[in-house]
Amino acid sequence: MRILLITDWLPGVGGTERYLSCVREGLHAAGDQTRLLTSSVGTAGDGSADYRAFGSERLAAKVVLQIVNPFAVAAVGKALREFRPDVALVGMYEYQLSPAVVTRLRDVPTVLAVGDYKAICPLGSKLLPDGKLCQQRAGAVCWRSGCVSFPHWLRDRPRYALIHSATQHASRILACSRWMQRELALDGIEAEYVALPVSAPGPSFARQPSGVPLFVYCGRLHPTKGVPLLLQAFARLRRTVSSARLRIVGDGPQRDLLQHQVHRLGLQKAVSFRGWVSPNDVEHELADAWAVVVPSLWAEPLGLVALEAVVRGIPVVASAAGGLGETIEHGTSGLLFTNGDEDELSGLLADVAARTAFPTHALPDAVVRDALERHDPKRHIALLRGIFRELALPRVSDLATGNSPPVLPM
Repeated sequence: MRILLITDWLPGVGGTERYLSCVREGLHAAGDQTRLLTSSVGTAGDGSADYRAFGSERLAAKVVLQIVNPFAVAAVGKALREFRPDVALVGMYEYQLSPAVVTRLRDVPTVLAVGDYKAICPLGSKLLPDGKLCQQRAGAVCWRSGCVSFPHWLRDRPRYALIHSATQHASRILACSRWMQRELALDGIEAEYVALPVSAPGPSFARQPSGVPLFVYCGRLHPTKGVPLLLQAFARLRRTVSSARLRIVGDGPQRDLLQHQVHRLGLQKAVSFRGWVSPNDVEHELADAWAVVVPSLWAEPLGLVALEAVVRGIPVVASAAGGLGETIEHGTSGLLFTNGDEDELSGLLADVAARTAFPTHALPDAVVRDALERHDPKRHIALLRGIFRELALPRVSDLATGNSPPVLPM
């Protein structure tokens, strides 16, 4: 089969970028042909994108391009002419490529892979200005609650009309978690839950828990991720467990703020910043952790880093709302706390440090096996290919002659 992969490829490697990379590799291994189309913002698939459409982080440009990006529409048209895909898999498109790329695929069966809230929330986080989780359907409430300005809200009216049209156009919509599936349903978008792939530990990975309590955060340094909350909770832990350490892996707009906070709390010797590391090096950063901490303020659509920790046998301390509440079973694969609750988080860190929770710093083998099986990349690719085949065969059959439709290669 010929599959066109389309996504915004934002600066920094997040869940959507890692997912599309995994899918691309899996489809190639199965014998399929793929082409990748991204915007010019970010790394464009680490330079491997076959088609790139102009995008911009400048506000004036985004005001227009997020509604209809003509460069993206042209790039899709070129890909359709040159590659003639049997099906398209679309990840993020709302930030740079615009919903117009989906409507340009009107003659191609299209699968949307939804891994965030952008299609149903102008902020993309469902997080209110006071830090509470939004329970409302997008609309006038977005500017009345102070999430966006009135001009922003007005600008978004045609944009979200086109996003709605894009979701209606899609042949299938896949949600990364049951939580995300329910959130989309509340906005009238019918999606099906599909367990996302998570790579198994590499052959050189070996767990070697540190001799002192060590907690690891891995992800973007973004306001929704709750890292300031983690630092506050960790500072409280250090008053009673002076040997505790915290490693922060990742980068983002809050890095300077977080480094200032570390100095203000007197944690310079206890907290280290690693910055972005390669996917292979992430394993090295996790290998000696007593627990991985995912302190998100927003309801994570999935929380991929938590899954990556679980399949490596590492307990996870995570906020309970969203996909993390599905990924982590309290007391079995980790510990859950109420989003934004510093007291609860500090208490759970203390439980891990005191060895009253997960005294061996490891998860039961059965928990790891179950996660590996449920999120096996080969299993996910087989499921995707079944969906693609189901969608592509009727289209190919219409073009074929004879009594039987052609058989697409598996």
